[in-house]
Amino acid sequence: MPAQYAIKPIAEPGPSARTAQKVMLFCGILSSFLYVAMNIFIPAQFPGYSSSAHTVSELSAIDAPTRSLWVSLAVVYTMLIIIFGLGIIRSASENRKLYTVGVLIFIYGMLNVIWPFTPMHQRAVLAAGGATLTDTLHLSMAAATVLVMVTAMSFGAAAFGKDFRIYSLITILVLLVFGILTARDAPKVQANLPTPYAGVWERINIGMFLLWVVVLAIAAWPPGVRPKAFNKIDNSW
Repeated sequence: MPAQYAIKPIAEPGPSARTAQKVMLFCGILSSFLYVAMNIFIPAQFPGYSSSAHTVSELSAIDAPTRSLWVSLAVVYTMLIIIFGLGIIRSASENRKLYTVGVLIFIYGMLNVIWPFTPMHQRAVLAAGGATLTDTLHLSMAAATVLVMVTAMSFGAAAFGKDFRIYSLITILVLLVFGILTARDAPKVQANLPTPYAGVWERINIGMFLLWVVVLAIAAWPPGVRPKAFNKIDNSW
């Protein structure tokens, strides 16, 4: 390949830049642990709420007793994921695919800024015909968020070596399968009908993405301290 078309290897940052990079990448790991903690402790504050039968969005639904707590912690999560996206961008150097992943994660974070302004109503209100514009926007935001997540994983699959590529593709497949199952329960939520596994399907999807973020942070960690499985980065386009 001619030298002018060759992609340079990722340059190692200096000590201070590397520290900042580690902090930004660690924000991604911390964001996933925070989201898991939110899903463990907040449902307990909502009488009658079932993590297996109810969706995550119902924790922040209009007039839900957990809305203010969820939104408050979601702001912290959003800040962490935005910083993480910037950290991935910073880590990308000449790796254009990884740079795109960082941009997409940043966009995902910015979508989270909008989420509190597009809440759904509780099931009983929806079933009584009380849906408003925010419910429509909520569904649109959900679709946009999933699209950005899957696109980020797709570029991530091409940013690193074979192991990370296979892992990312498996994660995308799981998201598609359980995303379909989640979508099938959506009409039942709006009709206030039983959805015994809606929360399970959705949380599997969310959990797979949270885990992918953690693995991505490790993969993008500065050279020399990254696990051996991620030491070889494929920079080809």
